[in-house]
Amino acid sequence: MSKKILLLTLETFCATGGIQKMGRILAYGLQQLGAKHKWEAELYSLCDRKTDLMPEYLAEEKFKAFRKNRLKFMWESIKAGKKADLVILSHINLSVLGWAIYLLNPNCQIWLIAHGIEVWRPLRLWKKSVWKICSKVICVSRYTQEKVIALHQVAPEQCTVVNNAVDPFITFPEHFHKPGYLLERYELNTDQKIVFTLARISVTEQYKGYDQVIKALGNLGQNNIQYVLAGPYDEAEKLRLTQLASQYGLGNNFILPGYIKAEELADHFLLADLFVLPSKKEGFGIVFIEAMAFGLPIICGNADGSVDAVKNQEMGTAIDPDDIGALEQAILRNLGRTLSIGARKSIQQQCLKYFSQQHYLQTLERLIKNEACN
Repeated sequence: MSKKILLLTLETFCATGGIQKMGRILAYGLQQLGAKHKWEAELYSLCDRKTDLMPEYLAEEKFKAFRKNRLKFMWESIKAGKKADLVILSHINLSVLGWAIYLLNPNCQIWLIAHGIEVWRPLRLWKKSVWKICSKVICVSRYTQEKVIALHQVAPEQCTVVNNAVDPFITFPEHFHKPGYLLERYELNTDQKIVFTLARISVTEQYKGYDQVIKALGNLGQNNIQYVLAGPYDEAEKLRLTQLASQYGLGNNFILPGYIKAEELADHFLLADLFVLPSKKEGFGIVFIEAMAFGLPIICGNADGSVDAVKNQEMGTAIDPDDIGALEQAILRNLGRTLSIGARKSIQQQCLKYFSQQHYLQTLERLIKNEACN
């Protein structure tokens, strides 16, 4: 029997954050499963424009973009939901739509995806009532699942952990050579150790822990370690970080390149010897598995969903994000190991063992077919 599946998102193709990446990967997965089982799967996005679509992820006829027209988005979503067998809400802010569809089509399954901080706090009534109608709450990490159960009294059997996956359109490296043009651009050489962080850089994003990395590297005082902190920044935060790096004696060892173009992102992972993001508020942290897919060892925080990305330290080092000493030791320990091509390939293979698109599809398929998810 054919299933009608409707995925509702706030934005999917017009932004580059972790939630948006997860939405693209989910849309692609639903399209693949739809072709396999003759399911009808569509994506409706509130903020996207039609021209934002990345057609490698989703066929044009399966995508409806509403250009921030809330009323039209709600109306069309409810109409489609009345005929759907499964509606997936990609964010808690879509709870009202879930309720409207449930009231008009009580036989429809409603799933909610719980990412991170948006469900790690008390919710207003119109949001928290969604737990009553969800047949499944898809949590991107065990940490988020624990928060949802403890804070919102959601039944454990209602929750399922589905970790995020590596983007299916990443081209994986085979040789792992450091790109010459980036060495030249940043005035680096192959004898230097390069620590890399990729994050949004803003006063509201300081929980990412990049301050801690600057302080730790400054305390280590090793001139052969370069810190590349990449990502879109606001000018006030750029000035503050430049002053902080100077205060801790990094000087020319601190590089703040700003936004990295999509076509250069892979090369920045290849440039580095270690990826460090000791964050406190990651729902999962897609950037960790992206880094590992390019063979980078990882240091993350142990106070959020990041531990799922490193499989409880099976694949990386999780430290107390407030412990500068622990961060210093973890950096020294990782940089002290030889990061050979073989070592990078091993990290990559281990990452794909757990976070490949194939594994993600199998999990999604079992859930949709109401089979037990191991």
